Amino acid sequence: MSAALRSVLDCIGNTRLLPLGKVVPENGARILLKLENENPTGSMKDRMALAMIEAAEAGGRLTAGGTVVEYTGGSTGVSLALVCAVKVYTLHIVSSDAFAREKLDHMRILGAHLTIVESDGGRMTEKLTRDMVEAARFIADRTGGVWTDQLNNTDQLAAYHRMSEEIWRQTGGRIDSFVQSVGTAASLRGTAEGLRRHDRRILMVAVEPAESAVLSGGPSGAHKIDGIGAGYVVPLWQDGIADRIERIPTEEATAMALRLAREEGLFAGTSTGANVAAALRVAMELGPDATVVTVMCDTGMKYLQRFGAIVSADRSAA
Repeated sequence: MSAALRSVLDCIGNTRLLPLGKVVPENGARILLKLENENPTGSMKDRMALAMIEAAEAGGRLTAGGTVVEYTGGSTGVSLALVCAVKVYTLHIVSSDAFAREKLDHMRILGAHLTIVESDGGRMTEKLTRDMVEAARFIADRTGGVWTDQLNNTDQLAAYHRMSEEIWRQTGGRIDSFVQSVGTAASLRGTAEGLRRHDRRILMVAVEPAESAVLSGGPSGAHKIDGIGAGYVVPLWQDGIADRIERIPTEEATAMALRLAREEGLFAGTSTGANVAAALRVAMELGPDATVVTVMCDTGMKYLQRFGAIVSADRSAA
């Protein structure tokens, strides 16, 4: 009999890899989806939240009874709230009405203190990102808390190095491309670094919102894909992380998220929809002998109100 887990934090990572069967194109590459919804809060951000907190503890910056501060579109905040609840730290989160209400409620339920920054009509913009960062900076100064500062924190890369090892092991080293959307850029950067240690020929593909394709050299704009597309080139992004960049519109990401639910039984958010839409493009290019891996970033249960409104509108139109 295996030993009992010490806490829910031991459930983070070691998620499964699932082949997509119905949304994939004929004569295209096999697409494998890393099921990060299997993490305790239903999000891949559990990995990086734990890594950042453990690094702060190891460095002596965070001690018993301490305070943590972060700005977030939601998933990082929920993940930090989980970690801080288990480790008994006070958590102050800066977020916005632009993000899913379910995430904000989840953070509060786990004990986080929230500061909400108003958005421009519920849209993600560069100004909103920068306003959230400044609000977090103010709270960190006021409380003396540890600001995990996810847009600049390289401690989280270790979490994605571990994820890359899982992918390499699960595919038996048979992977031709890795596709991932860019928020802080940590997940793509860390996973790419890890996979390239095994095989530098693996095609690394970044995904960003078409409406705000700043990594591709386009103008900053507004979009509604949660968790990605900060509106400017984020600090953790580096030239050479990706071999190419795919631009996916919000409408296409949303449509793919609904297809995944209806055709594969996988209820995910719009960032996952963007990932799979981009992976389909890569799969068509690489052909049937190749393997493409992408990520189910989180569960669609975090977006029930948003998807419910879309489905209701579709039915009304019909």
